[in-house]
Amino acid sequence: MIRLTASIGAAAMLTLFTLTSTSAHAQDKTLATIDGKPVTSAEVELATQDLGDAIRRIPADQRAEAILSAVIDLRLLADAARAAGLAETPAVKNRIKWTEDRALRDAYVESNVISKITDAEIRARYDDIVGNQPAQMEIRARHILSKTEEEAKEIIAELDKGADFAELAKAKSTGPSGPRGGDLGFFGRGQMVPPFEQAAFTLKPGAHSATPVQTQFGWHVIKVEESREKAKPAFDTVKDQVRDAIAGERIQQALQDLRAKVKIERTP
Repeated sequence: MIRLTASIGAAAMLTLFTLTSTSAHAQDKTLATIDGKPVTSAEVELATQDLGDAIRRIPADQRAEAILSAVIDLRLLADAARAAGLAETPAVKNRIKWTEDRALRDAYVESNVISKITDAEIRARYDDIVGNQPAQMEIRARHILSKTEEEAKEIIAELDKGADFAELAKAKSTGPSGPRGGDLGFFGRGQMVPPFEQAAFTLKPGAHSATPVQTQFGWHVIKVEESREKAKPAFDTVKDQVRDAIAGERIQQALQDLRAKVKIERTP
């Protein structure tokens, strides 16, 4: 997943676009009228997208009416602003131009990038960065954290004599996992501090460390309970992320191509 994460990170630009669907509706219904002028389902859908997560705070059986009412209110206030001549002020004209440019940008990206990414391309990228990569191992380990090396050595001596690791951890570990018998659950490489990770991954299941391991937290005695292959993420769970990675790369390429066709100068 390291390469997948890196690829998705390269697509961070995609989030700048806050894309909304620009696909045409088979049937744009009139849901209400204001002095005979229609309020359409397309307007309601745009309002729904703008509201985003705020919609969840509205009871489900009231959402449709609440959104339609919000659209009607917006239209009433917008008409009042036009009647007052506000549409001709420089500030409003600038805002309208900005909104128009943003809508056109989204439409361009949707039609020239997003819609052209095929499922076959997504699957091929998934196979390249996830499916065909070697399996990674993860281990389940316990540890006992001591304040001093001497205390850790004494614990190792008790373990060598057959003491139960989990019970010793409950009794003597100073770490937060002590009450759980020192159980850290499963983890892979890169999730623990380097000295701890290096020592843990050299142990075979059932074995404990022969010498204390020092980290910034203190002195550790480690036991590996079991190891297994780390499950790869299923295609369906990361499909959207892979699509975003491809889209981000293509948006960046499109911008490079567009910039190459014009002369951009920044004024002081």
